[in-house]
Amino acid sequence: MADKYSHDELVERVKTPGWRLVADKKGKTVGGTLQDLLHLSHERKQKGEAPGLIEEIETSVELDMLQIAQLWRYLGLPV
Repeated sequence: MADKYSHDELVERVKTPGWRLVADKKGKTVGGTLQDLLHLSHERKQKGEAPGLIEEIETSVELDMLQIAQLWRYLGLPV
């Protein structure tokens, strides 16, 4: 199990399923591809909400905000 993925490893996984976005303190989660969840977290940020926590379900690897921002940039989303 990896503790963290490199940016290149995350880019390779952008379209893979098996990711979860924990969007609020009540533990509400949304599952899908990393790309889907990056778009959802970006929408939350644009609304002034906390982007949430993105983690890979199988490995429990969590993305930090720097990794999320780098992937938003990779997807062409404003940071």
